[in-house]
This record gives sequence, structure tokens and C-alpha cells, in this order.
Amino acid sequence: MFNSDVYKARRQKLMSSLKDGLVLIPGNIELPFNYKSNTFPFRQDSTFLYYIGLDEPNLFAVLDCNSGNEYLFGNDLTMDDIIWTGSLPSTSEKAAMAGISNAKNTNELSAFVKNHTGKKHFIKPYIGNIAILIADLLGVKTSQLEELQSIDFIRAASEMRKIKEAVEIEEIEKSVNLTCDLHNFVMKWAGNAEEYYTERDVVGEIYKIAAGKGYFTSFPPIVTIHGEIQHNHSYNENLKKGRLLLVDAGAETSSHYAGDMTRTIPLGGKFSKRQKDIYDIVVKANWGIVDSAKPGVLWTELHNRAARIITSGLKDLGLMKGDTDDIVTCGAYALFFPHGLGHMIGLDVHDMENYGEDLIGYDESHKRSEMFGPNCLRYGLELRENMVMSDEPGIYFIPQLIDMWQQQGKFKDFIDYDRVKKYKDFGGVRLEDDILITANGSRVLGKGVAKNSKDVELYIAPEDDKKIDKKGKK
Repeated sequence: MFNSDVYKARRQKLMSSLKDGLVLIPGNIELPFNYKSNTFPFRQDSTFLYYIGLDEPNLFAVLDCNSGNEYLFGNDLTMDDIIWTGSLPSTSEKAAMAGISNAKNTNELSAFVKNHTGKKHFIKPYIGNIAILIADLLGVKTSQLEELQSIDFIRAASEMRKIKEAVEIEEIEKSVNLTCDLHNFVMKWAGNAEEYYTERDVVGEIYKIAAGKGYFTSFPPIVTIHGEIQHNHSYNENLKKGRLLLVDAGAETSSHYAGDMTRTIPLGGKFSKRQKDIYDIVVKANWGIVDSAKPGVLWTELHNRAARIITSGLKDLGLMKGDTDDIVTCGAYALFFPHGLGHMIGLDVHDMENYGEDLIGYDESHKRSEMFGPNCLRYGLELRENMVMSDEPGIYFIPQLIDMWQQQGKFKDFIDYDRVKKYKDFGGVRLEDDILITANGSRVLGKGVAKNSKDVELYIAPEDDKKIDKKGKK
């Protein structure tokens, strides 16, 4: 938790933007795992964390934009609670930590909200219990919450959260450094692992490193020798030498700021010629974004830059043909690069995704593409100083998609299907770093993990550790 002045300033800025009405900011609750008292690990709502900072369940904040008053609702512990949890701060003490002067009991919340006749600003909850609570406070059905949620609140909050404060950048860098720790371990361990180990063993190491620091992962790790599968979570395959292992994983520090990184590892420690050819194209695309990202540049332009680099590389291998600009314009490259370049990172690994991607990532002048591939791009606006973005181009060979496009005769003037079919057993390569947009460019966050193909091979070979520049040079 930051100094209370940080949260007070954020709340004042929010209320000044919204001007009038009540702002409802529910904290999260503990969710049962399989029965009421056996719960999932608690994760506080990110909007509540941003404006209040308190990382505890069963709290609810209300801001009165008209009077400027701020309220925290919660329940003090009973003796029965204390027996199980020990003594914890009272609601008044918690409110003071967040710089809030008014503390009330939760049983006062309903009357407080219902007696206020002005606007009620809220963001549609993603947890059913919270949705029911908000609907009850407003006297509406839960099915109405999406249409009734405050777009003004969403836009004001997203405008604030997009641009990271210095204290936030420091926290994100901590999470990225921990993310680097787990990737550095996994790269060497998995690269040299015996074939009886499975993807699940890799996942276990990731959780062990994060938990060993007292933290969590920022999302369920994606660990797979089938890198063509975008979000694989089965973890059942063995670590077969000669295959590529795609590891997309991130850590979340105690402040809940996220890291997100992907590396693709040659099992056995060496890339084959075919693997290196594809891998090096993705490296070039990744570095191309780092070199080009700066304030004022549209993220869609950088997505297209990555697509051009990938297209050019695949043309050199004979897998694509024709004019590069025509290929990018028509979207033929999406057979190999079917997702967006990256996303914002902050308190959420996909920052503010619960607000709605189109509301935070697009506007009236910049609409989401309807084309397969770029329609998955989560952000389409200009970059601004102190934004943090993930830079994650990739090349994938998805057998079912290749077959479908070939049967449809899709983009046959740009794709050499006879050659592409020989790669149906390849898998996929993705490389992801977290980049901070600076005044004149961008900076890769974190202590670094080997990325260039020769550095990856050197790092997996223990005796050559000292030859590697993990911060990465082209």
C-alpha cells in the first residue's frame, strides 16, 4: 500500500472529473473453493486497490462528489472472528490508512446509498455476489447493470490508470524483475530437463518461485510444447527434446501490479535450423516494436509494423509471397499471427479489461478492426509517456486453421500452402516483454531474460552464463 496521500489525490481527481453523484467502489469478497469457509486466495478488486489501497475483503467505499466526503463501510471483528483470525484493524483504522475520515458499519450502506437521490456511478461487477449487492442498492435487476453502469466513471478511471505514476512504475518493475527470475530459472531448468518431466513440472516451478517470494502469479501460466495453442492450460505433455516449449507467465507483487513475459525454449538446449529461422523472425519483430514505440504513435501502427516484419521473414522462407503491404492490408499474415500485438499492463495483467476493451482501447476516431487477427488487438490508440505495454509478436502454425484456409482457397496468392503444410507439426513461437513508454521512446522493463537465439542457447548451457547480455542487444 502506498502513502495515503496517493489515494486521496486519486479520489479527489476522480470526483472532480465526475462532478456530481455518488461513486460506488466495492471491494471484493472471499469466494468459496468448495464450501463456505474454504476459500480461494483473496484477490482485491483493482479499481478498489487503485483508489483505496486496502487489500482486505468485505469493504465498500463511497465517494460523494457533491460534498467531497468519502466513506468506508466494513464490519469490525466479533470475538468469534478474533478467535480464528487474531486481532485486526477496525474499520476506522482501515479508513485512516487510506486517508478516509468517515467509517461506517456495512449494515448502514443500503440506507446511505438509497437515501441519496443523485447519480450513482458504478462499474459493472464481474463477481456475481457483488453484482447482486449493487443491484439491490440501486433497486434494479442484475441484468440491467451493464446498461446502467457509469461510462463517465469508466472513462475517468481508465484515463487515470493508463498513465502510470512513478510509484506504480517502481512496483511494476519489481513484478517484472520477479517475472524475470522465474523465466530465467525455467529456461535453464526446462532446457536441460529429462524427458520424463512434464509441462506441469514447469508450472510447479513457476508457482514455487512466485510463492517463495510471498507473491502470486499474475495469471495462470501458459506452458506448452504446442505453442500454436494460444492459451493452453492442460500441462500434460512431456518435455520432449527437440521441441519448443512456450512459457507465458508473470508474477504479481504484494501490491498486485503485474508482470507478463513469454519465452520460447528449445528443449535440449539447441534450436534446429527450421526453429531458428522462425524464432529469429519473431525476435526481429519484438525488437522492431521496442525501437518504434514512443508517445504519439498509434498502437495499431506498431501491430502492423510487427506484421510487416513477420510477413517479410516468412516470404524469405518461401511460406508467403507477394507484396508485403498488400499482405498486411488484407490480413493474410493472420494465418501465422492471429492475435493482437499486446496490451496495457498495470494492476491487471490485461489492465482494466473488466472496464471493456472498446471503452478503454478505442474511441470514436479509432475503431476496432473487424478483420481476423487485428480484431483481437486490445488497444488501438496513441501511446503516451508512462504507459506500460506488452510487446508480444508471434508466429504459429495451427493445423486446423491452415487446413480450413487452404480448403477455402483463402489468400492463395499470398500463401504457399504446399510449403506451409510441412510446418503443421512445428508449434509456435511467441516472445513477450513489458515496455515502458518514455518521453522519446521505450524501455524494456526488468533485469532481463535471454531472448536472441544464440543467447538462449548459451544461457541453457551453464558454463557460458557470463557471455550473455540478458538485458538484450540486437
